[in-house]
Amino acid sequence: MNIPNTGKAPLIIRMHPADNVAVIVGVGGLPAGTEVAPGVVLREHVPQGHKVALEPIAKGEVVRRYDVSIGTAREDLASGRWVNETLLAMPEAVGLEGLPLATRKPPQHAPLEGHTFMGYRNADGSVGTRNLLAITTTVQCVAGVVEHAAKRIREELLPQYPNVDGVVALNHTYGCGVAIDAPTAIIPIRTVRNLALNPNFGGEVLVVSLGCEKLQPERLDLPKAVMLKQEKDDTAGLDVVCLQNEQHIGFGAMIDSIMQRARVHLERLNARQREVCPASALVVGMQCGGSDAFSGITANPALGYAADLLVRAGATVMFSENTEVRDGVRQLTERAATPEVGQAIIRELGWYDEYLKLGQVDRSANTTPGNKKGGLSNIVEKAMGSIVKSGSSAISGVISPGERLADRGITSGLVYAATPASDFICGTLQLAAGMNLHIFTTGRGTPYGLAECPVIKVATRTDLARRWHDLMDVNAGRIADGEASIESLGWEIFQLMLEVASGRKTWAEQLKLYNALTLFNPAPVT
Repeated sequence: MNIPNTGKAPLIIRMHPADNVAVIVGVGGLPAGTEVAPGVVLREHVPQGHKVALEPIAKGEVVRRYDVSIGTAREDLASGRWVNETLLAMPEAVGLEGLPLATRKPPQHAPLEGHTFMGYRNADGSVGTRNLLAITTTVQCVAGVVEHAAKRIREELLPQYPNVDGVVALNHTYGCGVAIDAPTAIIPIRTVRNLALNPNFGGEVLVVSLGCEKLQPERLDLPKAVMLKQEKDDTAGLDVVCLQNEQHIGFGAMIDSIMQRARVHLERLNARQREVCPASALVVGMQCGGSDAFSGITANPALGYAADLLVRAGATVMFSENTEVRDGVRQLTERAATPEVGQAIIRELGWYDEYLKLGQVDRSANTTPGNKKGGLSNIVEKAMGSIVKSGSSAISGVISPGERLADRGITSGLVYAATPASDFICGTLQLAAGMNLHIFTTGRGTPYGLAECPVIKVATRTDLARRWHDLMDVNAGRIADGEASIESLGWEIFQLMLEVASGRKTWAEQLKLYNALTLFNPAPVT
């Protein structure tokens, strides 16, 4: 794809010379009778983001976009015809056997040196981009109490600790009423554990437990620390407030107990100061949601360029979303740094295939009504636009759901974090992995945000960036408008990441638009 930087938007965008369809660019689409290319005249109105046939396509013939088959024509399609999801038969899923492993050598670029940000150094060597007090919960039953306590802490205690950015309650719907010893229970359990260890929480672990739940605090295997000295006990241990403790006479005592413990952590967090850190300390999670046809044309390619810059700077970059890469698995395994990494990708996607099969769900369920309205006909087309945000670097590591990068010894490079495609589950799992900065692209628009980590929002279209001017941090639509290149916007995103990591607030942070954490729990409910 080559969109000239002329300041004038083209009528259509063709991703590859071999493609027999192109995407309509203009807001509102184009009317019948418009000549969009030499000899190609629209036979009907085609909405923005939707495909037009650039040549006659016979019934059963392959429809190509990104130089990839995104399906076959269900009927004869004349040149200039609107090609939507009703006219495409989706191809069979690519098998997981006999795939190429580590066969593609990534382009060689010199290391990117000298880029820094102002972050909070942690004792374990990680770096936070925010300085937050997190309250971990073992069970959903305590969520209301913890939310009430967090509100009191924000109002009454935080003003006394100006270096602390906020307090977050790590609430979830797990902890009891589940098969706690089922093999797959390890996924939500380690997720809860690793969320508490996110770099943005400074190593301060405060846990609120009910007391009778299946997920007892010791099962989280969290690190011990010296906490508030009790009258006759100054031993080190996990800092747990158990609501069923007999000392809690009433709701007020529960809140007082949590606030008392919170003060100890706030004191230590408040003593922290931002200091110069190399760009290599960034752990960036990438995601897309509310995608449209422009996701793979503007925002995701620019993010892919920025991802390459981050890898060159020694940072860690995660991309995810199993069902949104599954149809491009060959592209992933051949980009693996080693055959072992390629096999790990296959193992994770194979496990997820079986998970979906148990639920009698096929891959076509991923594509939403909004995706289709935005021009994405099926999951194959969506996958091609999703994968491009991973850039061109070799995939150097793979982690399973809920795993922490540090526990796998991963300290840099491009990593596939095998998560479901749900925005909220993906974001939660990337936080558990150790993400300290999140970037999220959207075409249809979503107010998604995380309280635990800054989220940079990238709009794929200028129309969305204009309408949601106080929600979107970057307008990638300038690429389709002919006003910016993928490379120039990629550099802009890279620089913005460093600024946000240093404390610049995103729109989501300013508005305090935050989504709840959502655990991935494939274990049965009892």
